[in-house]
Amino acid sequence: MNIPKGKFGGFIFDHDGTLSLSMHVHFEGWVDSFQKNGGTFEFTREIAQSYAGVGMHDTVEILNERYGCNMNPGQVVRDQESYFFANLDKVLPYEPVVDFARMRAAEGKPISVASGGIRETVIRTMAAVKIANLFKIVVTQDDVEHSKPAPDLFLLAAERMAVAPGECLVFEDSILGIEAAERAGMASCLVQPDDPD
Repeated sequence: MNIPKGKFGGFIFDHDGTLSLSMHVHFEGWVDSFQKNGGTFEFTREIAQSYAGVGMHDTVEILNERYGCNMNPGQVVRDQESYFFANLDKVLPYEPVVDFARMRAAEGKPISVASGGIRETVIRTMAAVKIANLFKIVVTQDDVEHSKPAPDLFLLAAERMAVAPGECLVFEDSILGIEAAERAGMASCLVQPDDPD
């Protein structure tokens, strides 16, 4: 992790792939769900990573258009979520980022989560990896109109922390997330953990 130097007033953390090592389980869930719902394309880890941070329903709509499919976004997401929850025990905290967040909280600095995931999934996953009590501010795709790379999630997190966007540092594992931070006028740190297989 290459953390930018500077005095930051608040810290914003993406969730999946940043605070929690969950991307491998999400990927397995997408593959399972696409197979059940008429997805005729090969869904690779590279494709999955290219849409990291995009809202789940938006992802299905993008893939429908890209591959000429007619999958029902709501059903695909429900099936993906069902697989994910059934395999929640495979998700682990990413300790370097979690430890950094704990240190900032101990110093009295505002910290928050800004995730493109669905609120219920984010909260349940945070509870499973025992970080739910660490974050009082959690912003998800349910709270904004536009998902990453739009800046909406990060701007709302900054507002709820009462910290100016220019004084925030964002931790992200996706390029779309880094782009969203830039569009919000925030410094960022790209997190690249090795996700368990």
